[in-house]
Amino acid sequence: MSLEALSPSPLVEQAAQRLRDQISGGHWPVGTKLPGETTLARTLGVGRSTVREAVRALVGAGLVRPRQGAGVFVIATEPTEDWPTRLRRAAVADVYEVRAMVEVQAARLAAARRTEADITAMRAALEGRRTAAGADHAAFVDADIALHAAVVDAAHNPVLTDLFTEFAPALRQGLIDLVELLGLRDGDPQHGDARHAALVQAVTDGDGEAASRVLQTELDATLAQLLGR
Repeated sequence: MSLEALSPSPLVEQAAQRLRDQISGGHWPVGTKLPGETTLARTLGVGRSTVREAVRALVGAGLVRPRQGAGVFVIATEPTEDWPTRLRRAAVADVYEVRAMVEVQAARLAAARRTEADITAMRAALEGRRTAAGADHAAFVDADIALHAAVVDAAHNPVLTDLFTEFAPALRQGLIDLVELLGLRDGDPQHGDARHAALVQAVTDGDGEAASRVLQTELDATLAQLLGR
């Protein structure tokens, strides 16, 4: 397989893909040093800056690694999946188990660190969840996630907030499907309202033990349903 000149834009994406093809196709085995920027630019018919960006993309994918003063070397033939990609491919129950571990601790911290602004945000999110009781399943799940996000935000730990932000998209469709398949809102459009109200109250009261206990009970019940117990 040989390299060929590229057609116009988006050149960086095309260059990165062509280089990935060369690596995955065995043209440059693991341990091989890539040709220099000038050589690659001439072969691909692009500028050196385009090659530089394409190589940076390969570094991000875990395919190559630059060595100071020596060049860029192939370290893998298949890209490493980033965290969001791995979450999207994971079983929703597996993601939910980890989410529970993160969120229960976040609730405990939230009870100790919440501000008046956090309390206002949580109460508004609780009302938003109640309002969404008259909407479709997707809107209700989104409102539910927004309430949980408000509790996590009240912990004032940016790492916990980032983790929850990553988990939410991976969980959303699974929760929508769960609500629909099990008819969880058929008899109670505000499914779980009492537990969520108790969670907000516990955080507001500064009762970390109660907040974590209420949330653990809520998440355990949903996880059991996801696992079909």
